[in-house]
Amino acid sequence: MESAGGAASPGLIIDGVLFSTWQMLQVGKTMANLIERITVDPEQCGGRPCIRGMRIRVIDVLDLFAAGLSSEQILAEMPDLEMEGLKAALRCAAPGRAQPDSDRGRDNG
Repeated sequence: MESAGGAASPGLIIDGVLFSTWQMLQVGKTMANLIERITVDPEQCGGRPCIRGMRIRVIDVLDLFAAGLSSEQILAEMPDLEMEGLKAALRCAAPGRAQPDSDRGRDNG
């Protein structure tokens, strides 16, 4: 895109919506904060990704969502979790995710 002065205006168009550089930086910070909530410790839960160092595996949270539980139901079931932990678990499952991957190089067959 060009501004009236002919210079390209900073930003990114996604599905026809122009996002400013500032908006994209905020999204990036939010995603980084979510991913920081996922930890991998070889001494905990077999090295599987967990929420915030707790013994709550990301896969267990995803399984609860897959079983049809709502965020509120999961939080009631696991009171140590916070909404940000649920969002981080979902982010890990998203295509093109950036997460600690403890399964890389393992034979999961």
